[in-house]
Parts: sequence; structure tokens; C-alpha cells
Amino acid sequence: MTTQPIVSKVWSFCTTLRDDGVSYGDYLEQLTYLIFLKMVDEYATPPYNRNVGIPAEYNWQSLKSKTGAELESHYVTLLRELGTKKDMLGQIFTKAQNKIQDPAKLFRLIDMVNDTEWVRMGADVKGDIYEGLLEKNAEDTKSGAGQYFTPRALIRAIVECVRPEPGKLIADPACGTGGFFLAAYDFINNRDNFRLDKQQNAFLKHEAFHGNEIVANTRRLCLMNMFLHNIGEIDGDTPISSNDSLVADTGERFDYVLANPPFGKKSSMSFTNEEGEQEKDDLTYNRQDFWATTSNKQLNFVQHIRTMLKTTGRAAVVVPDNVLFEGGAGETVRKKLLDNTDLHTILRLPTGVFYAQGVKANVIFFDNHEASPNPWTKKVWYYDYRTNIHHTLKKKPLRFEDLQDFIQCYHPQNRWERRETWDAEANPEGRWRAFSHDEILARDKTSLDIFWLKDKSLADLDNLPEPDELAAEIIENLESGLARFREIVTALER
Repeated sequence: MTTQPIVSKVWSFCTTLRDDGVSYGDYLEQLTYLIFLKMVDEYATPPYNRNVGIPAEYNWQSLKSKTGAELESHYVTLLRELGTKKDMLGQIFTKAQNKIQDPAKLFRLIDMVNDTEWVRMGADVKGDIYEGLLEKNAEDTKSGAGQYFTPRALIRAIVECVRPEPGKLIADPACGTGGFFLAAYDFINNRDNFRLDKQQNAFLKHEAFHGNEIVANTRRLCLMNMFLHNIGEIDGDTPISSNDSLVADTGERFDYVLANPPFGKKSSMSFTNEEGEQEKDDLTYNRQDFWATTSNKQLNFVQHIRTMLKTTGRAAVVVPDNVLFEGGAGETVRKKLLDNTDLHTILRLPTGVFYAQGVKANVIFFDNHEASPNPWTKKVWYYDYRTNIHHTLKKKPLRFEDLQDFIQCYHPQNRWERRETWDAEANPEGRWRAFSHDEILARDKTSLDIFWLKDKSLADLDNLPEPDELAAEIIENLESGLARFREIVTALER
């Protein structure tokens, strides 16, 4: 059974619901509730005979037996009651609401989900179906869902470089829909990489992954995505916490942290002032384990991720450009990172890769170590996949194959055998180059925002990108500039 026909079938019904004001995200949310209930119903029958704890009056059969207004009323009650349960069941239905007001269309959706035997379907097939739906949802830029969905080609390339091993703990403090967990699971479960024994398989399924996601709807999508990919149990403990991971150090330490924390420079909270008006205030996290106190949430995530690592732990984190060059707290964090970890690799990414428009981002790779009087970082290797690279989400999306050269240069099997591809005379267009610790310290504000390739887009008319690519890049740059301008205006208004 291939995934595409089922994805098309399930997604095509969304166009009907759009006329009733049901967004892509709302539709996917309702699908999650119904697929979960249908799978619970399948598990209750032979050969499984499992009781997941859903009362008979709120199970799948109770939905199938009703129509019209009675169905709508019962569905609302079902969602509310199941949201009070514990473990994964309660997490899936936390703050659940019915977004389909037409009982006839709700009945059709139930009937469509009922046509598929989800439990018997292979984990790779049903997992791919759900991933396909998540990606379609991310493409709806108006909803903002793309900020919780990291391009899977990029995630896969990161995991190929980090090469997580069996029996190790893997964390993501801002896990979104769980993309890093799924890629790590697939890598470890790939027989070309490892041959897992029974104990290692059990660990991978039940203990390896730990995440945080504070947005209830995104968290439920993540849980469902992981479960459909054979991670966790339908009646087991949830591996995803609803807590804000930045608030405190939980004391847990992990072998790997793979993350793409939410884009945006400031953390803020809303409150009502004495005049009854809504205001916002920058959030700072006063933690003794942080090197600098700042309202820049990306810098806070970098500091938190370093805390999360075991002394032998390894991290790969997607960060915006400002983390590489911002002064003040940014400079402090960069210096401490260079001294206390081995910040060995930075991948510069082009625009047109993320669903959030105009984002200029990088992936930083660093290994944690015990305290030392000497800096752990000896040199930082850069791969410039930004200069003269053009991607668009629709016509020229990032593919895993596009990052093959980076993976080869990264040399995952043995980083000590790396060789530069850049040479001032022999290959001035080489994208892979190393800079020493001393060279970086000598830069203004210890800036890690380093580039050396000549941008050909304006210098050579023959090398201009296609008109649609150029237009998309201009739009992304304008939107990025507008976003920064709004930040400045907001700061001045305070």
C-alpha cells in the first residue's frame, strides 16, 4: 500500500471543510482525534485485546452509532471527557474542541477514517501518511504552522552527521511535530547502520526520546506522529512534556540534543496593566547555569541545550543569523561556547528553505566536555550552503541530495580526517573552510558570521537565478526586513 493515494484522499476532504471555515490545522487536529480513537478500537479486538482506558460510552463505536445533532453533541462531550484522562490519552485530547460544526460532514470524516485499518498498516506507511499531512499543513503559510515543521531533508542531513547510537538518550527542548525524533529513530533502526537486539529495540521504542512542546495542538500532533512511527505505546507514558523547557534545569542529561527552537528574537509575555490594557514584557530567565541573562530566546535555547548535555553529549541546533553576530549577551554566549564546548561545525543555510518566510539560519554542531583551563574549540569548520544557492518551497525545495556534499565534507565517520575544499588560488569557490579559535576571537564581538565566497547574482548577469526564484528571494528578504522593522517599532513603543 502506497501513502500518496491515502494522503490525497484524506486531504481532499479538507477542501470541502474549508468552505465551512475549517482551516488545515483544525482539520488535521480533528483527524488526529479520530485516527487515535479508531486505533484504540482496533487494539481492543483480537489478537491484541488491549484496554486503553477509554470508557465504552466514549469509544469509536459510540461515534459510529450516532448521526445528526446527536453526533455533534456526543463528539463535543467525548472530547471534553477524554481530555481529563492521564498519560498519552489525556495529552492527545488536552484542550480538544470540535471544529466541524456540520454533523453530516463530521459523519463523513468518521466514515472515511473507519475505512482504513490503521493498526495493521505498517509503521512506515501510516507514519509517512501522517508526515505527508503535517507537511501539507506546514505549507499553509497563513496559519503559521510552518514554524513547527522543520524541512525533513535538513533534519535527515543533520542526523546523518551526528549519527546517534542505540541505547542513548535523545532530546529536543522545542520538538514541534517531532521531526528530529523520527529521523533519529529511522537512522538507528536502519539495519545498514546498526543491528539492534531485543533490549536495544525496546529502549528505542520506550526510553530514547524526550521532548518539550508548550503549544497543546502541536504537542498532540507530535505525540500522534511518534506513535504512528512506532515510538511509545498508546497507553504508555508521554515522552513529550508541556512545560516550558527554558524555565529551569530539570537535572536530566542527554547524549544528543537535536533541535530547531522557534524563530524570533524576543521572548515575551502578555499582562493587563492598571488601566486594563494589554501590554507585553520581555521574558528573561534568571538561571545560574546560564552564561548570560537575556530576553533573546535563541541565545537562551543555546545555553539551555548545553546544560542538557552529558559531558560526552553532542548537539546540533538550528539558529538564526543574529546568534552568530549579536553583541552583548550574544558575544558572551559565543565565547563561552568556544571555551566550554568543541564548536566544530557551522552550516550556513539559504533562504527559501523554511516555511517561515525570509529566515536566514545556520546549524551549529558542538560537543560538550568537562571543564578545562584551555578552550575546547580548536577550529570551526564552515560549510557555506547560502552564497549563490537558491531554493523556493514550491518549485525548488531543499532535497536531501542537495546536502550530500556537506555530509561528505563533515566526515561523520571520523571528523579528524576533514580536508578543506576552499583554496585561495586552486579553488576560491570552495564551500568548506576552517577558521582557528584565535582567528575567531580576533573578530569584532567574536562574530561567527563568516563568509568568503563572492556573490555572483549581481556581478554576473549570466548567473542570475530564474525570474521566479529571484522574485521569491526578493519577497523573502522584504518580509525578513519588515519583521525586523516591526521589532524595532514595538521596542520603541514600550
